[in-house]
Amino acid sequence: MGTSTAARRSRRYRLDVTAAPYALIAPFFLLFAAFGLFPLLYTGWVSLHTVSTLDPNHMTWRGVGNYTALWSDHVFWQSLRNTFVIGLLSAVPELLVALELARLLDRRLRAGTFFRVALLAPYATSVAAAALIFQFVFQQNSAGFANWALHLFGIGPVAWEPGTWTSKFAVATIVFWRWTGYNTLIYLAAMQAVPTELYEAATLDGASPRQQFRKVTVPALRPTILFTAIIAAIGSLQLFGEPYLFGGSGQGINGGPDSQYSTLALYVYRLGFSSEHLGRAAAVAWVIFFIAVAVAGVSALIAARLRRTA
Repeated sequence: MGTSTAARRSRRYRLDVTAAPYALIAPFFLLFAAFGLFPLLYTGWVSLHTVSTLDPNHMTWRGVGNYTALWSDHVFWQSLRNTFVIGLLSAVPELLVALELARLLDRRLRAGTFFRVALLAPYATSVAAAALIFQFVFQQNSAGFANWALHLFGIGPVAWEPGTWTSKFAVATIVFWRWTGYNTLIYLAAMQAVPTELYEAATLDGASPRQQFRKVTVPALRPTILFTAIIAAIGSLQLFGEPYLFGGSGQGINGGPDSQYSTLALYVYRLGFSSEHLGRAAAVAWVIFFIAVAVAGVSALIAARLRRTA
């Protein structure tokens, strides 16, 4: 009796050691399969059919026709260019300013906690509230804050939304305002993890604070900078709320009168719920997914090269 009891306990112990980790992580994978993997695969299946939003259960096989049709879809290419341009206009200044703000906050400042919390305020603000605020900022008449500021320098009112580049700049400004503080705190956390011995050695070598930042801090932050660049790139592919709400109820869904600030994510919504071409919308969604995978692949190669260099 004692031998069988010990054997059962041994089996239960081995089962607990081998199966418990899988049981603990199973809820995540079940939820991911239900709400992540299945919608992704089903969207890929829908992209191979002609489907109307009014009757999503009736699908006609089209193969890769929805994908080949994108080659002659000028709105798709325009949305792709807009996504790339708005991403650059927002991400590059956003990361540079965040790096400089993190450098300033890394010093011993009075009310440092207050400034850190204040930097998170735009990130915590909903995209709807931010877009509505910037609608007033970029009003076309002189009542808008942007045109009022330009008037101080003798520049006449600018039609922000109808313009090809001014509309992209306005949307990029919203993205810049919302995400700069978030990236600042990421950089600040990475800076505080840099060993102080490196700064002490640089001080003994006669390096100034600015030289220490360029020669010590920035090289140590390369993985973090790469991470934030990847997040910014993927975020630009998902850019939807800012251009949609910036255009208002009239032109928001179209990305402007001439789609001058339409993004890929906005075009997916436009195809699926305005034009009722659910199959083509799914094809564009999968193109976004392929681009995101390509960005992740390139970032993995860059990260591997950085590790070899280090």
